[in-house]
Amino acid sequence: MLSLVFVCAQKVVSDHASIQRALEFIPKELYPVLFKAAFLGKKTLVLQDLVQQWPFFVLSFQKLLHRDRHCNPSLLKEKPSKLCVQTVILGVMAYLSEALTKEDGGSHARGYSTLCRKQQLRLLDMTGLQDDDLEPDPDTMSLWSRTVTLAKACIDISRRHCDEVMRVSKRRKGSGVAVLTPPAPCSPVYVEVRVDLFVNSTSYGVLREALHVSAHGPLRLQCRDLRAEELSLRSTAGLLELLSPAGIRQIDLRFNNLGLPGLNVLLPHMAKFTSLQSLKLPYSNIDVRRPSPVMEEGLQNFASQLGQLCALKELNLGSSRLSGRLRQVLRGLEKPLESLELAFCYLLPVDLCYLSQSIHVSSLKTLDLSGNNLSAILLQPFQRLITEASGCLLHLDIMECKLTDTHLSSFLPALCRCSRLRYLGLFCNPLSSMGLKMLLQNSVLLPDLRLVVYPIPVDCYDESLPTYSSSFLDNSFDQEKLLGVGAELHQMLVTAHREDVVWTTDMYKYRALEYVGL
Repeated sequence: MLSLVFVCAQKVVSDHASIQRALEFIPKELYPVLFKAAFLGKKTLVLQDLVQQWPFFVLSFQKLLHRDRHCNPSLLKEKPSKLCVQTVILGVMAYLSEALTKEDGGSHARGYSTLCRKQQLRLLDMTGLQDDDLEPDPDTMSLWSRTVTLAKACIDISRRHCDEVMRVSKRRKGSGVAVLTPPAPCSPVYVEVRVDLFVNSTSYGVLREALHVSAHGPLRLQCRDLRAEELSLRSTAGLLELLSPAGIRQIDLRFNNLGLPGLNVLLPHMAKFTSLQSLKLPYSNIDVRRPSPVMEEGLQNFASQLGQLCALKELNLGSSRLSGRLRQVLRGLEKPLESLELAFCYLLPVDLCYLSQSIHVSSLKTLDLSGNNLSAILLQPFQRLITEASGCLLHLDIMECKLTDTHLSSFLPALCRCSRLRYLGLFCNPLSSMGLKMLLQNSVLLPDLRLVVYPIPVDCYDESLPTYSSSFLDNSFDQEKLLGVGAELHQMLVTAHREDVVWTTDMYKYRALEYVGL
């Protein structure tokens, strides 16, 4: 339901000419609801005017679009319009251009004083925008596109400012005013942009230039979460050097094939990020299964460098080959982790035994063991680990672990002790519909459980397939049988009065919150 205030705001922003004339008389308390109405209604002309005249120090997408009593929540769940995001950036650029022109022309001018009173914007917070990059949509802006757009805007406004400074300097020289050197291209007029960045080899050049000029430029990029894919060691190190130490929360380096030697070069660059909570290094080609003096020294250095990241709470080493070496990898950490992702890490019983006795086990909120074979010698250590972590675990991913109904029944008591569990990922395990029903009957007692991603039951496939087969990954299942199983599971949820829990085979449509969002 829409509030009366929001309905009125929608009416106001529908007439650009009228609101443009009245904007300077509108109380600043109405700007947030007008922004929301213009953004959701894609009234780009009004939106740019609102941003250009924004009367507060902060313009936060997350606060304006996600936390409000005026609007239907379903509208807020939609991905933001690409056109509207671009319009907000253009509005900030227009504000800076006007303010810089006034500033360069004389900060004591009456027009500049009036501008400063009206426009107070110093921080544009673009974090929190929905973006999963899984379903490309031409009407929305991906994280990569947002990064490139902001980088180009940053470079453009900086160049314009430098040109204006030089022009003013030449004019003063021509008028006989003594100017020893051109003034530095730095102005008290600026807007800081708090943003998450996604860079790859294609966008590296433009982002690197933007970070370089933004340090003292009119548009200053302040990164919160950095995601870098397929970058060379040199490029990654250069990027880390350019990032401001303040406010970095997460670094995600993936598909970079760095290995232990490369990571040991990069980790010292991260020590300056004193607020770094999350470090993700999946697909980094770490392999400790072949002992050698060089490998042992590299592993020791890696553990030591991890220990220097004093605020670290989340670590992702997915697709690393850590067989039997988890203790050595984590031994440098003095504070417990709250999220640990070890998918496809070739773990051994000694790894899970260590984890169940470590300082981390009583703090783990997120645990991902996907791709490790939990059906054999890891089963008992896994049960022990889940039991020890049951008091804090919120998110458990055990996809593609070769778990059958028999294995499920053996660790179900331990799983049901996880009273705070919100998410359970079981996709691509050879479970039957009977096994899923057994799981549902027991898990409905978990009060916080909200999402279960379950596998297509083995009895929905051709009976000629073996108990576990790679054929489970294709589309050769009976759709009608699967729909029948889904209907039975839903009816069981209704009977148990747990319609608040989503059971699905779609591992992409319903995304569990990442650790930093819990």
